[in-house]
Amino acid sequence: MADYFISDLHLRPERPDINRAFLSFLEQISADAEKLYLLGDIFEAWIGDDAMLPQIEPITTALKQLDKLGCQLFFQHGNRDFLVGPAFAEHIGATLLEEACVIELPNHQSALIMHGDQLCTDDVEYQQFRGLVRSAAWQHEFLAKTLEARVAIAQQLREASKASAKTKSNAIMDVNSQAVAQTFAQYQVPILIHGHTHRPAIHRQQGMVKGARIVLGDWDTHLWYLRADQQGLELLKEPIEA
Repeated sequence: MADYFISDLHLRPERPDINRAFLSFLEQISADAEKLYLLGDIFEAWIGDDAMLPQIEPITTALKQLDKLGCQLFFQHGNRDFLVGPAFAEHIGATLLEEACVIELPNHQSALIMHGDQLCTDDVEYQQFRGLVRSAAWQHEFLAKTLEARVAIAQQLREASKASAKTKSNAIMDVNSQAVAQTFAQYQVPILIHGHTHRPAIHRQQGMVKGARIVLGDWDTHLWYLRADQQGLELLKEPIEA
């Protein structure tokens, strides 16, 4: 049996190949998956549990089937799907997690899991925006709007995000090394698992004999996942067929 970790699929109607790859992945892991951790940005956008697109119905069905087979599902919010709520989580049989959560891996090591955007502290503009949209007041006001209004606002936010990203250096949009070190010190764990940056790698943490930061990859030309069993951890990728 194994635990699986994925993030940054950015599921959307414009990329049916990624949708198909995800369905195939869920079927592939169903034989030995004990837990599946969805670490944010599974969806390109999420404007409320009452606004699920019909195109994701096969995905929700597959996730529910995995749950019925005995695999525990866990969902952490990303910067694209932070409005996924209890209704959707219950619909697919998943548990919503806090934005930073310590878990036990199959090999009995402790690990901290998060989406990872909170580590990108050099991007001050984004962190201010993150603080705003993660507030209960903003979310309550947004979800009270009509579906049409929410769609329009989400489109404006995406366009603004794309325009802003073009003016920022890659370094600013990556994690801050001091923020990473502080996170390791705060949670006292040997392993940190996150996504968000789209820079898959396993980094050895300085000053720690067994410290490792594992960055999950985004799904584009390849699908990425972390597999954890009693023998250890493997960061794996497979090509996505067009």
